[in-house]
Amino acid sequence: PLLQTADIILYKATRVPVGQDQLPHLELSREVVRRFNHLYGDVFPEPEAIISQAPLLLGMDGRKMSKSYGNAITLASSDDEIDRQVMSMVTDPQRIKKDDPGDPDICNVFSWQKLLGASDAEITEIYEGSTSATLGCVADKRDLAERVKALIRPIRERREQLMEDPARLEAILEQGAERARAIAGPVMAEATAAMGL
Repeated sequence: PLLQTADIILYKATRVPVGQDQLPHLELSREVVRRFNHLYGDVFPEPEAIISQAPLLLGMDGRKMSKSYGNAITLASSDDEIDRQVMSMVTDPQRIKKDDPGDPDICNVFSWQKLLGASDAEITEIYEGSTSATLGCVADKRDLAERVKALIRPIRERREQLMEDPARLEAILEQGAERARAIAGPVMAEATAAMGL
């Protein structure tokens, strides 16, 4: 959390996009800013949270999404990996058979569908299909897998292109570092001057 705070305040960020699970970390950042400003004067703004439409998105197994749990889809995942991961997703635990009505509000697949661009009409169709048991979990997962692949495929392809040209990738990283230094340098100077260092 302190490194996260440094990353935020070094650029005097006023708003930070976070998931619901990161709100306590951001509050710690706000505490650090308040303490610093109390001791050394108003140098840093208190960052506010920007919460997305899906403030909490669970992993494939219904737990917190984490690469270390192996329950996350990465931007480098192949189409086959995405199919395998999505088809393994935990769904409504009360829906044992296809003809059992479900509760989309507790189904992780439905949460992902809402986030990944299903239209309002599609969301209504999925919701009604799940609650009436006319849409099975397997069909719902296949549809979701196609949405995930459509979202990730261009990102993965762009990543693969960049990985094939290490010199270009290095140049892009250096340009980003230069832009970051141009912003961070004066902020560091202001902070060290405020502390009398």
